[in-house]
Amino acid sequence: MSQRQIFRRLIVTADVPTDKRKAIVEALMDLAAQRPWHEIEIGDVAKAAHVSLAEFRDLFPSKGAVLGALSRQIDRQVLEGTTDDLAGEPARERIFDVLMRRFDALEPYKQALRRIFQDLQYDPVSLAALNQVSLNSQRFMLAAAGIDTEGPLGKLKLQGAVLVYANTMRTWLDDDDPTLAKTMARLDRELRRAERILEGAEDLRRLSAPLRAVGRALMQGRRPTRPETRRTEDGNGDAQNPASAI
Repeated sequence: MSQRQIFRRLIVTADVPTDKRKAIVEALMDLAAQRPWHEIEIGDVAKAAHVSLAEFRDLFPSKGAVLGALSRQIDRQVLEGTTDDLAGEPARERIFDVLMRRFDALEPYKQALRRIFQDLQYDPVSLAALNQVSLNSQRFMLAAAGIDTEGPLGKLKLQGAVLVYANTMRTWLDDDDPTLAKTMARLDRELRRAERILEGAEDLRRLSAPLRAVGRALMQGRRPTRPETRRTEDGNGDAQNPASAI
């Protein structure tokens, strides 16, 4: 083999990314910034990523799965940058910080995401799949902000976070100001609205506690004990509180 052939092989080898998953993600986003989503073939992505179709298939089943990998890549970047600096701040401030750092991490892919969401906004199947990806992502974003997502209101918090993020992203995609002033203002409004809804849900849950206690008793095939009888039998003043049965 001549020195020239060796040199060319070294150049080609150096150009091939060592992380093939990341190479495929980057290739798809580069193509999405230039072409409509539905015109991008998996063969185009494989070629741009310098991987074979067999390697692509081993790593991802579809272009949508590649978007899921991008989401996890951004998740990791945000989570690795999370500190306890805002631990004493209100929940809204902590979530605001996490989501703004997520938008910062997405900045290199903004043009691609703008075109992708324009193409997919009328595709219900794709939107449903992206909603699931976003739910998984926001579970970790809320955890990074110190927000509990387990318990009776956990699903409401998660879906609320997805809506806050999705609504804010619409503004972010069109916000070319380096300060992202419009994005921050929109995120603040969305978080305040979500905060009011969650507070209302918590109030409703407290108010409905007696009904849930009665319903639980009926499901168990017995009549609920009157508070006076329970206090007499147990000698426990807390028995007057229906929430203590939850």
